[in-house]
Amino acid sequence: MGSIENSIKKLLIDAFSPSILSINNESYMHNVPKDSESHFKVVLVSDNFTGLSEVNRHKSVYRALGNLLNSIHAISIFSFDEKEYKNNPIILDSPNCANRK
Repeated sequence: MGSIENSIKKLLIDAFSPSILSINNESYMHNVPKDSESHFKVVLVSDNFTGLSEVNRHKSVYRALGNLLNSIHAISIFSFDEKEYKNNPIILDSPNCANRK
């Protein structure tokens, strides 16, 4: 786990106390240098999201990540409350980047 990934993990745990947190560095799927930390997929399950729209959930994640977002090219966020996740625990895999060599 790289330093950006560790920072994402710490910030999201501190902000949301998630029951499930999955952070996947998907940079290898893109045309970037080896060991890059530029593309991430986050699955975040927290009852902090209950009653929030998807847009407001994403805004709250962006606020939690703050200036760290300046170091990230792309982040895919799947945010659920406990009940939603139990009803839909499957997250689709991300497609490979079209420009990947």
